[in-house]
Amino acid sequence: MIGNLAPFLIHWGITSLSLWVGSYVFAGLKFSNTSALVISALLLGFVNALVKPVLIFLTLPLTLLTLGLFLLVINALMILLVSAIVKGFTVSGFWTAFFASIFISGLSFLIGAFLSDGSPPMPPLQGGTWL
Repeated sequence: MIGNLAPFLIHWGITSLSLWVGSYVFAGLKFSNTSALVISALLLGFVNALVKPVLIFLTLPLTLLTLGLFLLVINALMILLVSAIVKGFTVSGFWTAFFASIFISGLSFLIGAFLSDGSPPMPPLQGGTWL
């Protein structure tokens, strides 16, 4: 478990950096302080891991009908959800969240690719039991 801490912290830092840059690119994306930024990045990771898959499953017919473009709407909704939960993080509206989510995802991907050494983020399991 400790071995997974470094990739988690790196991903958290990349998300924080992407959100910070996004707040300078988009006037409607604002953070009142650094702690709101860091908490927003952490919560965005949790929301993307827990809530987003449920929404994708529930909206699967619409996602298939739009050839996956509805996933962009789901990403925007995740940012709006985090801004509703975290005090000090504000998003001016849906379209700001929509375009900011595209920007933040792209920037996170680029930074992650730049920092990656080509190895998978988690080593594959080699046997063992699941608890």
